Amino acid sequence: MTEYNIAVIPGDGIGIEVMKEALKVLSVLEAKEPDFDLRVENFPWSSDYYLEHGRMMPEDGLEVLQKFQAILFGAIGDARVPDDVTVWELIMPIRKQFQQYVNFRPVKSLPGIESPLSKGEDIDFVIFRENSEGEYSNSGGRMFDSQLTELSLQNTIMTRAGIERITKAACEYAVKNDRKKITSATKSNAIIFSMKLWDEHVKRTLLEYPDLQLESYYIDALVAYFVQRPQTFEVVVASNLFGDILSDLGSGIVGGLGLSPSANINPEKDFPSMFEPVHGSAPDIAGKSIANPIAQIWSAALMLDHLGREDLSKKIVKAIEEVLLEGKVRTADIGGSATTELMGLAIVEKLKEQYVTKKVGTEIHGVK
Repeated sequence: MTEYNIAVIPGDGIGIEVMKEALKVLSVLEAKEPDFDLRVENFPWSSDYYLEHGRMMPEDGLEVLQKFQAILFGAIGDARVPDDVTVWELIMPIRKQFQQYVNFRPVKSLPGIESPLSKGEDIDFVIFRENSEGEYSNSGGRMFDSQLTELSLQNTIMTRAGIERITKAACEYAVKNDRKKITSATKSNAIIFSMKLWDEHVKRTLLEYPDLQLESYYIDALVAYFVQRPQTFEVVVASNLFGDILSDLGSGIVGGLGLSPSANINPEKDFPSMFEPVHGSAPDIAGKSIANPIAQIWSAALMLDHLGREDLSKKIVKAIEEVLLEGKVRTADIGGSATTELMGLAIVEKLKEQYVTKKVGTEIHGVK
């Protein structure tokens, strides 16, 4: 039996609600799969924790997390704590310290979810967002507060190593998954230093993959193409800020943030990777039990795939797709009235059905 040690950080708002449903799904797999032993440790690091302790996690929080194989994260954000505190004292230290330089976001048509942009064709591409440097570098400052000469400086930091490794990750995914085209997001006509460096080393890296086609678009044109012809993309590679914007646009194209998972990956597995939905803590609906748990559950599936259990990941995604295709259970964001718990239960039941084999007659045997 293989043991998997997972750190769980539900966080704030609906993160707590949707995490419960994801853990129920994982518990089904643990019960049904003889070689799957899941060890989960829960960490209450959140805005409540900050208000009590004056920090988002303990001083040795990163040391504690490093002992785990993966981190399943819910959401963070609370009106009582400034957003830059919750982000820069919890999410960013994890991403940067653990070298989670790949942010992976699938953008995929789901059964039963209609997109006005599909035009009868499936949308199926992925975004590789550089996740450790770029525009989200903690470099800069402010001067002359409250004076007419007040100014701020925010530095974008791009390195050859950072550009090459995110591009290689995108290319390796393309090769493995029979994708033929890499689309690069740039703005080198106006941002002439950092984005020219980006263009040069994306192009240089693609030379190592002669079977892949590279296309490069300015970011303003690319967002328009996402809307006009999303079916034409396969693998998109982008800087931290551009990737962030494109990822949320991609979610909107195929049904909304409630359906969208993400993975913050250290491909070398020297450190734990972190898996989270992209919808945030949604304080306006927190506590109402109407949040869609699919993004959190799908994020758990991405986690299993990263841990080498593609078989179990596919089972979860299949269960999600079957619930959506059936259309009987839907949360408000996708046109229904189901509660968070009811949607989670529907996915759990579809997952359990995959472990049942019907034979001739009425006899049904459970398969473990």
